[in-house]
Amino acid sequence: MNYILTTSNLTKTYGSVHAAENIDIHIRKGEIYGLIGRNGAGKTTIMRMLSGLSTPSSGSFSFERQGKGGIGVGALIEAPGLYPKLSAYDNLKIKCIGLGVHKEDRDAYIRELLTLVGLQDTGKKPTRSFSLGMRQRLGIALALVGDPEMIILDEPINGLDPQGIAEVRRMLERLKEEKDITIMVSSHILDELSKIADSYGIIHEGRLLDEFTAEDLMKRCGEFVTVKADDLPSAERILREMGFEKISFDHNNDLRVDEATDRTREMIAALAKADVGLRELYVTRLSLEDFYLNMTGGAGNA
Repeated sequence: MNYILTTSNLTKTYGSVHAAENIDIHIRKGEIYGLIGRNGAGKTTIMRMLSGLSTPSSGSFSFERQGKGGIGVGALIEAPGLYPKLSAYDNLKIKCIGLGVHKEDRDAYIRELLTLVGLQDTGKKPTRSFSLGMRQRLGIALALVGDPEMIILDEPINGLDPQGIAEVRRMLERLKEEKDITIMVSSHILDELSKIADSYGIIHEGRLLDEFTAEDLMKRCGEFVTVKADDLPSAERILREMGFEKISFDHNNDLRVDEATDRTREMIAALAKADVGLRELYVTRLSLEDFYLNMTGGAGNA
């Protein structure tokens, strides 16, 4: 597997408190990786270590070199640090100078970044007058200075209105598709994250509970029929005789049918006719949020 980032037993402790413990993350090149967890679960701690803002207590991480030279990694952790009296252009110029980014045409390079994040028309407007969404987009532009192969974004849509969220979402999709940038992004707005992420990691109380792809998520969630019966082998046989093929056993050892959720009446009639002792048959609709809450033991601040 072509991973651009891997971590091994990555751990951060503060005294006796494990903010992150034995984290093993795997991110493939060119994907959007969604890091999910409640406030205080350890998401920001992990991202701070990966972006060099915090030193791990133990464990390690590595960025796989994909091209010539070392891999570039940009980051936006929490709120972007901006010079409030300066324009977006000047903030980017200072970042270029600070990182030693020497472009043949730096003016064109900065304007390309501004266009990429939708701030090309802000002119000399000071960033203190920017909306929260504009500041977040500028923060992402700052993370892109130096043309990194990967960027790490901590809650980039936090506090944004629906329009701002949609703008950031479309921007991240463009960065992946047009610039081939790998993106690690955390968010507590799971519905939005599910629209763009290719893979996920669930963090809970400082531990990584699971990693899975969007394809895995569809198998685990989505819409399906749950069948509870006294004689499950007979129930499975009857459903297969009806032509259903996508049948499996879920974590409760009940039957799960991942197709034809509009044919439940036919299923009930056939199972009742065969006298298999049908106890329950219903359609389950699970979202990423449902799946997350089931894994972490209930509601709370995601």
